[in-house]
Amino acid sequence: MSQSAATPSSTLFDQVRFVLNETSHPGNVGSAARAIKTMGFGQLVLAAPRAGADVLRDPEAVALASGADDVLANARVVPDLDTALQGVSWAVALSARSREYGPPNAEPRESAAMAVQHAGQGEVVAFVFGSERTGLANADVERCNALVHIPANPVYSSLNLSQAVQLIAYEVRMACLARERGEVSHVASAASAALVAQAPQAHEALATRDDVEGMLVHLERALVDLDFLDPDNPKKLMTRLRRLFAKSHLEREEVNILRGIAKHILERKVRR
Repeated sequence: MSQSAATPSSTLFDQVRFVLNETSHPGNVGSAARAIKTMGFGQLVLAAPRAGADVLRDPEAVALASGADDVLANARVVPDLDTALQGVSWAVALSARSREYGPPNAEPRESAAMAVQHAGQGEVVAFVFGSERTGLANADVERCNALVHIPANPVYSSLNLSQAVQLIAYEVRMACLARERGEVSHVASAASAALVAQAPQAHEALATRDDVEGMLVHLERALVDLDFLDPDNPKKLMTRLRRLFAKSHLEREEVNILRGIAKHILERKVRR
């Protein structure tokens, strides 16, 4: 099938990353490469694939890439999800189930529109997919800014991994095309209204996901030193704080302020 003559700018396209976390089947890696290439994307990152780095040369992966050999060959294999998300400012977790704790929920179309808004400001955005058998762990979901569930048939909602990748890649492509035409996306839910409130402004120096992760580690140490956080019985404190910060796209200056507070807490404890 021929693609639309209107193609998003390569700069915008290059800001979108597709991350497969702990993928088991080589065929799904090849199919995912084909799925994103048909939509015009090229960034595929494999975090800790079960088959190791050799998955990129697996005959099944190569066969199912079917013309997307370049995407497959250029895919990066990294040891964990944190490494896969390095340099990413805004990440979306894809999950077949809701979570009691975690980032705000959004529909696929809404998350795509939000991601393209961030990408349009020069940020790198990522869509994260879990393993075929277990999906994403809670800790992985908490590393993201939004949680998306594909509203499939509740009677039979099982989607193949590469099918989920194809669906999201399509939505992101449509959002890219809409931005190129200067169209404004309409928000369809209260949940995504909260996400749109995070829309980056051109003048802001936005914090990357790496900046926020570093701040959270620093803040956690300070809270332990204050005896506010019991490391042996942390409950859900850091999880709730992650959710709090996921709701607001922090500026780098705001992250620096929070790290400054944590630094002074730690220094005061040492002086005492």
